[in-house]
Amino acid sequence: MKRIILLAFFCCNLLNTVFAQNWDWGGPMDPLQEKFKVLHYELSLQIIPNTKSIQGKNLVTFEAAEKLDTLRLNLIDEYQVEKVLMNGQEVSFVHQNDLLDILPIDCTCNSVEIFYGGVTPIALNPPWTGGFTWEIDLLENHWMGLSSQGEGAKIFMPALDHPSSEPSQGVDLFFTVEKPYFVAANGRLLEKIEEGDLVTYHWATDYHINNYGVNFTLGVFHEAHTLFRSISGQDIMMQVFVLQEDRLKAEALLEVLKVSTATHEKYFGAFPFPNDKIAVVETPYLGMEHQTINAYGNNFQFVPMGKVQYDWLLHHELGHEWFGNKMSVGDWADMWIHEGFTAFGDWLFFEEHGGSEAYFNQAASVIQSIPHAKPVVSPPNSTEEEAYHGEIYSKGAAVVHGLRGVLGDEVFFPMLKAFNNDERFTYQNQVTTQDFIDFVNAYTSQDLSEFLNYYLKTTEIPEVNIKKKGKSGYLVSLKGIGFKIPVEIQTSNGLEKISLGSKPTFVPSLFELKVDPKGWLMLNHK
Repeated sequence: MKRIILLAFFCCNLLNTVFAQNWDWGGPMDPLQEKFKVLHYELSLQIIPNTKSIQGKNLVTFEAAEKLDTLRLNLIDEYQVEKVLMNGQEVSFVHQNDLLDILPIDCTCNSVEIFYGGVTPIALNPPWTGGFTWEIDLLENHWMGLSSQGEGAKIFMPALDHPSSEPSQGVDLFFTVEKPYFVAANGRLLEKIEEGDLVTYHWATDYHINNYGVNFTLGVFHEAHTLFRSISGQDIMMQVFVLQEDRLKAEALLEVLKVSTATHEKYFGAFPFPNDKIAVVETPYLGMEHQTINAYGNNFQFVPMGKVQYDWLLHHELGHEWFGNKMSVGDWADMWIHEGFTAFGDWLFFEEHGGSEAYFNQAASVIQSIPHAKPVVSPPNSTEEEAYHGEIYSKGAAVVHGLRGVLGDEVFFPMLKAFNNDERFTYQNQVTTQDFIDFVNAYTSQDLSEFLNYYLKTTEIPEVNIKKKGKSGYLVSLKGIGFKIPVEIQTSNGLEKISLGSKPTFVPSLFELKVDPKGWLMLNHK
C-alpha cells in the first residue's frame, strides 16, 4: 500500500493547505551516499504546536575516505532549508525531490550544519503510515507524537536516510518548547535550560541508533520511575511518562514495564542500553519501538497472565530493544529479524507467566492464521514498503518457534541468547538472514540451511502423508521438501522424534499416529 502522507496546515484565516507525497526508504544505496558515513547527529529543534511546525538545525558529523564533491542527505521538500554551513561558512545546496545536495567548500570539514523548518507532515494512520500526530488531551494541552518507521528520518531532520546508516557516536537532541510542555526522547536527559517562557531539554545517547529509532514526544506528562536491577547486576533507570489525566495509572504501567523487561532479559540477555534508561511515553497513536523511549498508546489495557499483568503492545515494542535496536538490519529484506524474533518474544511471555499450554495455544492460534502469501525474506535491496507485511511477524515467529522444536530447549535457548549477544551482529555491526543461518549451523554443529531457507524464502508448506503399513506401523512422509526435518510423532511407544522427508519412513505404532502433536512446525495436515 502506498504511504501517502498529507501535510496539513491551518492558517490563522482557517485556510487549509494540503500537500501529498509518497515516502519510502531503503532499497539500493545511493552511490553518492556510499562515499561517507554519519558519525553523529546533533539535532536542535523548536517545536511549535500552534502551527504544527518545527524550526531549527541539524549538525551532521561524518567521515569520508576522500574529498566529497557532493554531500547528499535526505530531507523532504516540505521543509524549507534556510542555509547550510561548513566550517562556519555558508555553502551552496540544492534541495529538491526530497534530496539535499550540499556542495562542500574547499576544506577538510567533517561536519555540516543545516538550518531548516516548516509545517510537519501529518500521519494518516500512525504508526503504519507515519508522520506527526498532533492532538489535544483531556486537559486541553497539546500532545504530539512522531512515527517514521515507514518513512525514515527525513520527515523530521536532514539525514543519510538508509537503514544501513546509523550514527556510530549516537545523537544529541535539543528540544525547545513553551512551558509547561515536556519532550521525552532517546537516551539520558542531560540538562533542562529555562529562558523566560521557553524551556530546552537536552537528551543524548552514545549508542548506535537507527534512524526511525530517533524520536521525540511532546506533552504535559506525569513521570513515575524506579531503578531496575538488570541480570547484569547494574541498576538502570526505569521511567514511564503518561498524560496528567492518566497519572493514577502510572505506577501500574511501571510495574508492567518491570515485568516485561525481566521476562525479556531471561530469554534474550541483559537490557542492551543500560547507560541510558528503560522507558515508555504515552503517545496519541498505538506504539513504536523507539530506542529507550518506546511509544505507548494502548490505553492501559492490561490483562492478567498468571500472577502478573500483561500488555501486548508494551511487551512487543520493548522486545525491539533487543531485536531492532541492539540487533538491526542494513537491508529491509531482512526486516523479519526485527519483527519475527520480537513476536516470538511475545509468545515467551505466555510461557513464562501463563505456562506451557498458554504458549502452545498462542503459537497454534498464530500459525493457523498465516496465509503463506509472501516469503518472510524479501529480495535484496528491498525498500521498507516492499519488505513490510504481516508474515514477517507471524511466520517469522513461527520459524523461530519451529527451530526451537527441532533443536530442543537445552540447545535453543542458550543459542537464542548467544545470537543476540554476538558482537559481530550487534550495536555497530548489523545482521543479515544469512548471518543468522550461519550462526545456527555453527552453534549447533548441524546444517539447518535447507530447513531455514525453505520456511523463510518460500511460501511452500510440507504436506504430511500417512499410510497404514501392515498391522504394526505406518509410512510417514513430508511431501514437497528435499531435506529431512526432525519431527515429534506420538506413537504407541510414546512421543518420539523422527527425521522425516519426502521419502516414506516406517514408524512402528499399534495405534494411529499423531505427527507434530504440539504444533512445532508449519505443516499441512491433509
